[in-house]
Amino acid sequence: MAKGKSRSPLWARLCLMVGLVLLLLGGGSWAGATVLVSRYDNAVTKADLFGDAAASPEPTSELVGPLNILLVGIDPRDNDPTWIPRADSVLILHVPASMDRAYLCSLPRDLLVDIPAFKKSNYFGGRDKLTHAMFFGAQPVNGGLPDAARGFELLSKTVSNYTGIEHFDAGAIMTFTGFLRVVNAIGGVTMNIDENVTSIHMQPDGKHRTPANNGGEGADAYLGPQKQYHKGEQHLQGWEALDYVRQRYIEGGDYARQRHQQQFIRAMANQALSKHVASNPLLLDRVLRAAGSAVTFNGRGHSVVDFALALRHLRTENITMIKLMGGGVGVGSAYQGEQLQPSSREYFAALRKERVESFLFAHPELINTTR
Repeated sequence: MAKGKSRSPLWARLCLMVGLVLLLLGGGSWAGATVLVSRYDNAVTKADLFGDAAASPEPTSELVGPLNILLVGIDPRDNDPTWIPRADSVLILHVPASMDRAYLCSLPRDLLVDIPAFKKSNYFGGRDKLTHAMFFGAQPVNGGLPDAARGFELLSKTVSNYTGIEHFDAGAIMTFTGFLRVVNAIGGVTMNIDENVTSIHMQPDGKHRTPANNGGEGADAYLGPQKQYHKGEQHLQGWEALDYVRQRYIEGGDYARQRHQQQFIRAMANQALSKHVASNPLLLDRVLRAAGSAVTFNGRGHSVVDFALALRHLRTENITMIKLMGGGVGVGSAYQGEQLQPSSREYFAALRKERVESFLFAHPELINTTR
């Protein structure tokens, strides 16, 4: 299991830009949904996440597949503008040319990667954990404040170098606050918990456990009673969902955490698409605005509405969750990070060649089938 301080992974909140905006339109009336999604689009913060705004296509150009979308979760400190964000979750959504299905994978936050030099933040480059790419890119310059958009730019370059995906068609950042707002807006979410999990962060009543300040890791880093999540179908409130999917000091470590995140993404999308939400304009509007207020988006000249229209035929059952597998480099106090197994690295070669379906047929072990 990976060692190191655990930070809040904001994985699915990012996918809500895709899940709640792009998927909510599926099966519904596009004419009626356009008004709501346009309001959502207006609520989303726009930023130059790739550093090439001038090279973006004209907004009138057609949005066609294949598409690759980079989704990044960060844990900002809302009361501390000097806090430099890390990438707590990094997800890649691949949509083939047919635009009727998609593949979602998560890169380990501690994945050892080569981070390129980045003049905008005076970073000289080096080999480090993927989570730190955003940290190095977001460094304040000329007496300014940290810049998450600039951090995303370096992170995207790092991910491109590692995966060979030269171009991302869109990118989004979503925050801890946004995750809680969306889950609470849909009334919590019901999902299947596939293993018993003991929280290292939260007490049963939803209060944070007290830091032990003893240099310990995992459960030893905090004091007080611990929230328990029992195997089976459970209905989770916002704080419970966030707490459950951030746990990595469990069997399977960060790879189990990624599996739980993907399971939750599917459960949340299914609930958002349910009649309870989709048929209630006021509730749907509240959910979309909750997500939009905490998203920073760049569609390289295309709006959220453009992506929603292009992907209106996508359904949750046609999104395949990919479980990339790997292991730690170093042991104990000498732990350096994670590396992916060869078959997991080969997934990206298949993605670039538009051969994901045949690749997964030969490697079914990479498909996350747990619901």
